[in-house]
Amino acid sequence: MSRTSSAASSLSRLLLFVLVSVVAGVLVAGAALPFVGGAGVAARTAVESYESLPSQLTAPPLPLRTRILASDGTVIAVIYEQNRVEVPLAQVSPVMRQAIVAVEDGRFYEHRGVDPRGVIRAFVGNTTDGAAAAGGGGSTLTQQYVKNVFLNMATTPEEQRAAVARSYTRKLKEMRYALSLERQYTKDEILEKYLNIAYFGAGAYGIEAAARRYFSKPASKLTLVEAATLAGAVQRPVAYDPTRNPGLSQGRRKQVLDRMAALGYITTAEATKAAAIPTKKFLKPKRPSNGCTTSYAPFFCDYVYRVLKADPAFGGTPAEREALLRRGGLTIRTTLVPQAQKGAQKAVDAYIPRKDKSRKVAAISMVRPGTGEIVAMAQNRSWGTKGRGNTTYNFNVGSDMGGSLGAAAGSTFKAFTLAAAFEKRVDPFERVVSPPRKTFDGFTNCKTGAPYDPYSVGNSTGSGTFNMFQGTAYSVNTYFMALEQKTGQCRPAEIAADMGLTMGDGKPLKAVPSFTLGTSEVTPLGMASAYGVFANNGVRCTPIVITRVTDRDGKDLRIPKGSCEEVMRARIAASVTVMLKQVIDGPLGGRTGQAMSLGRDAAGKTGTINNSAAVWFVGYTPDISAAVVTYDPRGNFPMKNLVIGGRYFDQVFGSTLPGPIWKQAMLAALEGTPATKFDLRAAGELAVKATEKPKPTVTATPSASPSGGASGSPEPTASGTPKPSGTPKPTPTPTPQPTSTKP
Repeated sequence: MSRTSSAASSLSRLLLFVLVSVVAGVLVAGAALPFVGGAGVAARTAVESYESLPSQLTAPPLPLRTRILASDGTVIAVIYEQNRVEVPLAQVSPVMRQAIVAVEDGRFYEHRGVDPRGVIRAFVGNTTDGAAAAGGGGSTLTQQYVKNVFLNMATTPEEQRAAVARSYTRKLKEMRYALSLERQYTKDEILEKYLNIAYFGAGAYGIEAAARRYFSKPASKLTLVEAATLAGAVQRPVAYDPTRNPGLSQGRRKQVLDRMAALGYITTAEATKAAAIPTKKFLKPKRPSNGCTTSYAPFFCDYVYRVLKADPAFGGTPAEREALLRRGGLTIRTTLVPQAQKGAQKAVDAYIPRKDKSRKVAAISMVRPGTGEIVAMAQNRSWGTKGRGNTTYNFNVGSDMGGSLGAAAGSTFKAFTLAAAFEKRVDPFERVVSPPRKTFDGFTNCKTGAPYDPYSVGNSTGSGTFNMFQGTAYSVNTYFMALEQKTGQCRPAEIAADMGLTMGDGKPLKAVPSFTLGTSEVTPLGMASAYGVFANNGVRCTPIVITRVTDRDGKDLRIPKGSCEEVMRARIAASVTVMLKQVIDGPLGGRTGQAMSLGRDAAGKTGTINNSAAVWFVGYTPDISAAVVTYDPRGNFPMKNLVIGGRYFDQVFGSTLPGPIWKQAMLAALEGTPATKFDLRAAGELAVKATEKPKPTVTATPSASPSGGASGSPEPTASGTPKPSGTPKPTPTPTPQPTSTKP
């Protein structure tokens, strides 16, 4: 007889013995089959089912954790369905391997997947009401691995129940595959698979996650007492969870240690000593975080998650993409720069604490103009659904990405009118009479050509005769309305759209006569990205948050790609930058952004709508473009005569709240980096003449904001610093609005 035939014959006899033992156990115990005849039929059915099974088990990949990393490789968040870190057997301490074998399958290295002795031992334990657990149950480690595979493959409650059902039909199924596995893999390979799939309680799947969960260390560093504790937990993960039931865990640990001593892995003295140690003495539990909610950058993390879920490259349906993210073991490298993120978060929290009674939101997005990479995204809120200071809305992005409808941008839109003016070659040195109030007409609907009614607007920063340098530095409304009359309101709106800007709900911007005054609701990310076009000499780079995604095997996956394209001539972009530099570092005194100087090249613009219901500062250096908005997400509440962050404000402006937030965040993000200069060569003589101090004719600044019902853009000079709180004036009580409605 050949060696192969002999082995097959022996295996058949072994299987027959096991089948007989199982049926005998059922009969004697009377667990389910009261009659011998019925048991015989059941046995025949089981054998037929056994013979119909495939000869090999195809095990799908184990569910693994997905890690989201910052640009420097540090962890932002971990997302998982099962907290598991798959490791090779070499990274599991030898004593842990011995402990699990001793208590679960002492003859693991002797049998071939099914152990007749174990079956009989389990049978005797069942019939005598004994405890077979001390020496291992009827299932071998190989059989237990098979059971866990089917449990992981189960997608419905019915399948899950079937995977653990107490029936000999299931047992026969496990035996069939166990015998097959033993022919496919070595013993150590099977042990490795088992240790990675087993559940150890407290949400820890696999030995590595269990070691970190209970002892805050890798599996390679487990000691005897720790290994015995974990090996004991497998049998009843909830009951023997040392964090929940330290007493029961210690008793189970003693059983494991005694079994290890009986098999010669350790001495009796070592077992006695290890069994006596109180569980709390060596337990160092660490609760793992799961998802974006506990991340230091939760809203950036959520944005990354939504970008991935929306990309068909990660699955044909949202459900498939969700499953991949939670089970696929991906490593996602993002664009986030921890230094910038932490600086931005500190800035918004410093000026408006998360639980501030004013309930005002401060949100900031920061991007790299040359790549579109989002380096920071912060807001003065914690992730949560209830309580003041908590939200799940990301106020940096639009409603389609878990954000809001945005806020009217005020005078920050004047930059687009500047671009249209330079495109049309309007003379920037032309002096324009800009009275305190003026009515403008001649505007027509961009689609139909129908005329708009005359539009009246007033100033709050100064009135007189201005050129473009002065009108920009002082943010003069009537100057910019006159400039928009020359360009038409349609072209500035088209330019903004070319720069990637949309409304917060994704709809096109409103090309109405008041466009230059910022009546469209937009988001910080949209504005930071759009202003980045000026910083990048007319080249628009779409915002990106992901630079690389690898699967569990380290293979690169296709990622959502950004793109860069020229949407504006360099001459126009550089000319706008020349103008916006005047706001921060120009020669004119009283400019709206003079308090935001960074000590390096920077350009920007303040923005404030009527009654200061929303205030902005958007600015950039050659390295970073950032946008900050402050408003009340509950509705259109004026920010006048109120206390914010412990400071009293007569009225909040772009220069008095979002401006300082922008400055603090930018200084933090740029700390340690060399100061770079704008390339303004394309602007020609304009850049040179910008340094000359003009002599404006300015009349008194009116105290009232523009009226007329439309969002205007009143802006004070940088001298409008808020008063210390002292004895604050009472905050006006706004009309209550539903807080559950999406802003």
